[in-house]
Amino acid sequence: MPKSRPIQQLVIDDIRIEITRKKIKNLHLRVHPPLGGVHLSVPEKMSMAVVREFVLSKADWIRSHQRRFDQQPAVFQPGWCEGERHAYLGCDYPLRLIATPARPQVSLLTDELVIQSRPDSTATQRAEQLDQWYRSQLTGILKPMSEQWQTQMKVTAGVVKVRKMKTRWGSCTPSSGAIRINLELAKKPLECIEYVLVHELTHLLERGHNQRFYRLMDHYLPDWQARRSLLLEHEPS
Repeated sequence: MPKSRPIQQLVIDDIRIEITRKKIKNLHLRVHPPLGGVHLSVPEKMSMAVVREFVLSKADWIRSHQRRFDQQPAVFQPGWCEGERHAYLGCDYPLRLIATPARPQVSLLTDELVIQSRPDSTATQRAEQLDQWYRSQLTGILKPMSEQWQTQMKVTAGVVKVRKMKTRWGSCTPSSGAIRINLELAKKPLECIEYVLVHELTHLLERGHNQRFYRLMDHYLPDWQARRSLLLEHEPS
């Protein structure tokens, strides 16, 4: 397996830029939909001072693109209707809607997601049902996974919360130990969820995205870059 290229991170104000050094002559800057993640390909021997100056010159351009992604509707605009396909843990399932006076609920069967809701329920209400189900499922996955990794890494997270986030898959506040995981990860493969969790737990050992941080990632999750690539592949187009 070829050796993966090291990844650095540069944070300027509220902009987090992921940097990869390559055998290239010019800088290449990209802002990726749908979350507005920023990636910069940099010539191998270019100094960080030059890189920082370039990023500062492009800060307004980066923010404008991120705002545009925030304001744009997703390519897939769900209506939460019969037969529509929704992802869970990396697999797509068609929706089956059941109108019932009983308590609304969502359940996963072998080959479909079933939403039971009131006969007069709206698309918005069904969307909220599905979001609550995703939140419950992801929370249930994260609890034992987090406990296992905290023990293995000898760290203590203050709290691990599931939240809706527009521009990050996860975040960590080392001072409080609080970790936040994007609700959208419920739709991604399990190995992607684990990658994001370990990434954020590693910030309890190393705040920055420096060489030590990535050495720790290599130690605890040697295939983390493959998992990260898988996560990017599962982003909606």
